[in-house]
Amino acid sequence: MRAANLRDPLLIQAVIAGSLSFAHIHDIAEAAGQGGWKAWAYPVSVDLLLIMAWKQVREADEGSKRSAKVWFWLSLAASMSANVATAGVLDLAHPPVSMRVLVAVWPVLAFFGGSLLVHSRKTPTETPQEPAEEPAKEETPAPPVAPRKPQLATYAEAAAVAGVDPVTIRGAANGPRARLAKFQTTEGPRVDLDEVRKVYSLRPVGA
Repeated sequence: MRAANLRDPLLIQAVIAGSLSFAHIHDIAEAAGQGGWKAWAYPVSVDLLLIMAWKQVREADEGSKRSAKVWFWLSLAASMSANVATAGVLDLAHPPVSMRVLVAVWPVLAFFGGSLLVHSRKTPTETPQEPAEEPAKEETPAPPVAPRKPQLATYAEAAAVAGVDPVTIRGAANGPRARLAKFQTTEGPRVDLDEVRKVYSLRPVGA
């Protein structure tokens, strides 16, 4: 609420200050021999450079901001100098040569400063959009491997395959140091032929 109450008086002050500064720069240009429309172009040039530099100071990065400050203070000094000169400090009927030179070179100087401000302004780089992540493919679990079904045989059948005595097979399937797993069935004890071949270093049938 307080800021809103101060906005209108501030706007009035800005109009007054801008109008006086505009008129003073016009008077200086006219006194320096720039009559007609040229005298009115000078205050426009000064104020435009001032606004451009101030905007650059507020928005640019640190490197461009330093250059913008130089042009801001230069245009501000030009505006203030015109205000002081028209206050009776200089004899505008007989302006000094230095003032005529400054007024004459100002258009080129202002154009040069404005060009530097424009070209030193960095355009915002577009942030590359990262490609959308593809949804993770669900891995199909491998089917469980069915346990191998043992090929059961009697001691005699296993002995015939291994080429040993059935007593040897019986001893390998019994006792604390048994090398063959014994399967107890309703028809009697059995051993796995594949295990027999492995223990006795025999190739499977058809290998």
